[in-house]
Amino acid sequence: MLLFRSEFGDKNGIAKIFWGVQLIMEHHYATRLNSFRGHPPARLSVIDAIRVIAGVSGISAIELNYPQHFIGETAPAVLAAAVAAGLRVTALNLRFDGADFAAGAFTHPQPKTRHAAIQLANAAVDLAAANSIGHVILWMGPDGFDYPFQADYGALWDLEVAGFREVAQRNRAIQISVEYKPSDPRRTALIRSMADALLAVQAVDLQNFGVTIDFCHSLMAGEQPAAAAALALRTGRLFGVHLNDGYGPADDGLMVGSVHLWQTLELLLELRKGGFAGTIYFDTFPDRVDPAAECAANVQSVQRMQQLLDRIPASELGHIRKNQDAIAATQLIQNLVLGPKNI
Repeated sequence: MLLFRSEFGDKNGIAKIFWGVQLIMEHHYATRLNSFRGHPPARLSVIDAIRVIAGVSGISAIELNYPQHFIGETAPAVLAAAVAAGLRVTALNLRFDGADFAAGAFTHPQPKTRHAAIQLANAAVDLAAANSIGHVILWMGPDGFDYPFQADYGALWDLEVAGFREVAQRNRAIQISVEYKPSDPRRTALIRSMADALLAVQAVDLQNFGVTIDFCHSLMAGEQPAAAAALALRTGRLFGVHLNDGYGPADDGLMVGSVHLWQTLELLLELRKGGFAGTIYFDTFPDRVDPAAECAANVQSVQRMQQLLDRIPASELGHIRKNQDAIAATQLIQNLVLGPKNI
């Protein structure tokens, strides 16, 4: 449980800061299960990986890939393992794997394959609803294009939105979100930015359809993650947050705050301002370090950053933002992180 003070905006978007009021916001911290599985031939089973994750201090949840993490294991067995480990499953992440979806999922040129993709997503919604999992995340990696003149962009968009709407209508009690990413595996993804994602949200026009932001994906899109998150928070459609870090051009999956500390701090502050109380999911790739130690470091990093944010003088920050004072803003955060200047 995190105890912190928060900022709010009025209907005109003008920041009003109420640091005298203490608000309790609960976040589950979750982590990427595949980071703990290792590589063949010593690859851990999903159930064994869940047990290892449960030993990481601060982790209270997991998010499972569907159907990937249920292949070779029954859904009751996987979900029972999470319960036994004391971990809540807070989301199912769709994965459209295999050759069948190489040319697209909801936008595949063949109607039969598009239908199969939508049915796969609907099955995830049904599983979520039957097991008190409130969120299904659609990462539409196969949907996009690779060459000029390859696709009718308007037709692709219509197919994507129709797929989103059908999945969201499956069960209005389940939040459905799209996780955007500019590229990979397609050279150009169809939903490549927060702007694209929110345009899709507007087109779907259902209250249970929103957006998941991934820090690295946002950097890849040339965004400031806090600014991107603010757009979704304004409309109450930020359903998921994936934290990691990277150098910008690729999905590096580095430890939280290891490269873009300033931007991570600002994103966490924006999440406070917008009242985000969902799961913080660490989508990192500890390929050359111990995954348990790396995960624990991510938890500690976010907790330390939250403590830093508690020390921000709210009235000073409000004055700085009102005047858009770049020098004062930089000095304020430098003093917070580096300590006051003594030269």
